[in-house]
Amino acid sequence: MELIDRALAFEQTKMRSLSTSDRVKLSREAKALILGLNEIYKVKKDEKIMDIMKRLTVIKRKIEKRLKGKPLVA
Repeated sequence: MELIDRALAFEQTKMRSLSTSDRVKLSREAKALILGLNEIYKVKKDEKIMDIMKRLTVIKRKIEKRLKGKPLVA
């Protein structure tokens, strides 16, 4: 249950005015949380855990999209 609490706290963190290194740390933390929750989900098959993983994945994608930046137009 500690992992679920950490995931819920991660969702509440502010994502404004972050440096690149902060974004990398958050992306890695999100990935670790998702993988940990996945191990719990494999055993329990609880839909609430799946919902948390989906929300974390959305946050992780937004962070990574910002990390990669806009493509240069030739």
